[in-house]
Amino acid sequence: MQKIITLIIPILLLGIFLISPNFVIGQDEDGINQEVKELSNEINSKRKEIEKIQEQQEEYSNAIKQKQSEKASLNNQIAILENRIAKHELDIETVELEIDQTNLEIKRVNLEIETKNLEIDNEKEKMAKVLRLLYKQEQVDTLEIMLLNNSLVEFLNGLKYLEDMNSELTVSLDKLFYIKEELEVDKLSLNDKNKELLDLKDDLNEKTELLKNDQGAKIFVLEQVREDEREYERLLNLAREEQNKAAADIASLEKAVRTKIANLSGKTLEFNDNGLIWPVPKNVITAYFHDPEYPFRYIFEHPAIDIRAGQGTTIKAAASGYVARTKFSGKDYAYIMIVHGDGLSTVYGHVSKIFVSEDEFVIQGQSIGASGGLPGTNGAGRLTTGPHLHFEVRLDGIPVNPLEYLP
Repeated sequence: MQKIITLIIPILLLGIFLISPNFVIGQDEDGINQEVKELSNEINSKRKEIEKIQEQQEEYSNAIKQKQSEKASLNNQIAILENRIAKHELDIETVELEIDQTNLEIKRVNLEIETKNLEIDNEKEKMAKVLRLLYKQEQVDTLEIMLLNNSLVEFLNGLKYLEDMNSELTVSLDKLFYIKEELEVDKLSLNDKNKELLDLKDDLNEKTELLKNDQGAKIFVLEQVREDEREYERLLNLAREEQNKAAADIASLEKAVRTKIANLSGKTLEFNDNGLIWPVPKNVITAYFHDPEYPFRYIFEHPAIDIRAGQGTTIKAAASGYVARTKFSGKDYAYIMIVHGDGLSTVYGHVSKIFVSEDEFVIQGQSIGASGGLPGTNGAGRLTTGPHLHFEVRLDGIPVNPLEYLP
């Protein structure tokens, strides 16, 4: 009997703690909950702003497609660039709103974590007090406990009440474990949101670079042709001729070089096991493979990706192979073509310097040249709008999407 009484008295006291005003959730937690609610409203508001901007972006995309389907002209080219610039500005605004939204979500999750920590501290304090009381009651005499009650009936009624309180204690412990599980989920969510924020900041940098690229393109086109439609047509024809000639040369070289290597060595080229590497540091892609919004799409379907790279950035061989062509002649379009195993070849365009020679074998990662593309510089060619590397991957002579081969 003494052991039972020694155990149930602390449980009774725990029941008192559970209903005591000292342990009711305080004003601080109420304030946090209100702030969480306000943050949720702000997040919903940001989401609606983003949806509205996305509708405008769609309008600009449709306008670009419409202009691209019309006859090539100076006015059309400027209209395409202006629509792209407007769309990029909206892209930037959208990402900035998404960053704001994500920051609000991070703040909300932090507040929810703070709330749960307060609840956990509350439960821990209750249990600590019970343990202290339990320790004090270990020496309580059975007769002393009996004297606290006026009758046996009272004592038995108290015993029944303590059994009920024991059940409430179990519920309280379950709640504590549940809160801890929720807290772990919130912490994982916070990690995801922080990663999302970093990705959005990278995206913002990319969108800003795309905007600068198109602003530079508009200025360049206007300066080149001086708003003269005939001069624009002449420049357009030269650019088309330049690109068609380069494409034809690359296509014809593909089979010829492989046949030549086979005749000389009796072997075919082998492709390195680890695939392709980025020829310049992985960076912002200013134009994608067959990009539907490529500003000069009416000249040719963009057969590459354009990777932002400062003028003079070292270009590395994406894979080991055989240098099939190095074309460099003043300010005309300059490029390097390397043939690899497994039917693959790579082309590096708008180069400002070339460090290798035709009929030379190179290894993956070897420096083969320097990037260019700055308008009016050696190797840039016509209609280039800023420093970058034009990077092609071809399979059996046919252009394929480089991003499917790059890590």
